[in-house]
Amino acid sequence: MADLGRFNNLRIIRRTDIGLFLDGGEYGDILLPRRYVTDAMQVGDQLDVFLYNDSEDRIVATTLKPLAQVGECAYLKAVSINRFGAFMEWGLPKDLLVPHAEQQKPMQQGYSYTVYLFVDESSERIAASTRLEDWLSLDGGDFKPRQPVKLMIYAKSDLGFKAIINGSHLGQLYSNEVFRPLHYGEHVDGYIKQVRADGRIDLMLQLPSHLERDQLGDAIIEHLRQNGGVTDLTDKSPPDSIYQAFGVSKASYKKALARLYRQRRIDIDKHQVTLL
Repeated sequence: MADLGRFNNLRIIRRTDIGLFLDGGEYGDILLPRRYVTDAMQVGDQLDVFLYNDSEDRIVATTLKPLAQVGECAYLKAVSINRFGAFMEWGLPKDLLVPHAEQQKPMQQGYSYTVYLFVDESSERIAASTRLEDWLSLDGGDFKPRQPVKLMIYAKSDLGFKAIINGSHLGQLYSNEVFRPLHYGEHVDGYIKQVRADGRIDLMLQLPSHLERDQLGDAIIEHLRQNGGVTDLTDKSPPDSIYQAFGVSKASYKKALARLYRQRRIDIDKHQVTLL
């Protein structure tokens, strides 16, 4: 069965002057407009296409890749506001609607927001919501402390930052444990710190020092092996360069280097680190 708002692998059933028609199952024949058609596409071929509503609310296919699919979150810009809601730029010819009823706070043109995409059952149209707590889980019963997770920063709170966990849950990062600037819509690696008695999830960007130290030391050694035994990331390197390579603070990196040096596994000078 074809899924609206997602990529589908559909069979070409006929070619016409206006484009290709694909077998959409319960949706019937679905048009892939001529502007997306190539000479290599032949009747009987299977195509990966995204299904969405065009300006006349017909279900059509495209080979374009939107910034998010139904069931996912994305950080999108509001390009216009009218009586129906806010319209977000998401990489397709028709902008994505966030109805007024799905706005946590009234949205403003020109600003970006984290939204969750869904199919409105009453209208059978793709829409989005900033009311993330209505769509994502706050219950961390399936997570374990120190479990690695993928995070997307979506809001600030009195305690720090709120983050989307693995695209399905919501959790909290605390200000006193955040060692670098974070931005809305930013994707970062993190860990489960704890699941509280009420099921809410606390997060951290780094493991406790004794665990992180061992993992970081192994990562540095592997980095050196992959780069001919030498790296120019020293204890004098910019924090951003260190974070991009290892996802840790400069202070953590310096401690890991010092430990490897004491173990006589590396040599350090002003310009490079060398594997021994």
